[in-house]
Amino acid sequence: QVQLVESGGGLVQAGGSLRLSCAASGGFFSFSLYTMAWFRQAPGKEREFAAAISWSGGRTSYSDSAKGRFTISRDDPKKAVYLQMNSLKPEDTAVYFCAAVQNARVPTTVNEYTYWGQGTQVTVSS
Repeated sequence: QVQLVESGGGLVQAGGSLRLSCAASGGFFSFSLYTMAWFRQAPGKEREFAAAISWSGGRTSYSDSAKGRFTISRDDPKKAVYLQMNSLKPEDTAVYFCAAVQNARVPTTVNEYTYWGQGTQVTVSS
């Protein structure tokens, strides 16, 4: 059973930074073979893609809103993925979810990911 647990969310003022972490576990979970991603969901809105990193770490993908402000990274020995978020804006307020799929590509849609965490709340005040 694959488990993804997010942490690092919180309340921050506009212009501030947060670093989200996602810890993966599971007896048959070869973390290094999985593409990892971050999605977010604001109240009343659909879940949307934020960033993803390929199983090799060689490729990344960002949404237009995340590009230039967010950085996704991974640490395979620790089975962890991170999202460094800088220059945060009130519109970044959402629940942020970690997701995983065993795929060499870097998918950007919700239905392409197999495993999901429970999410961590990020609130950016103006």
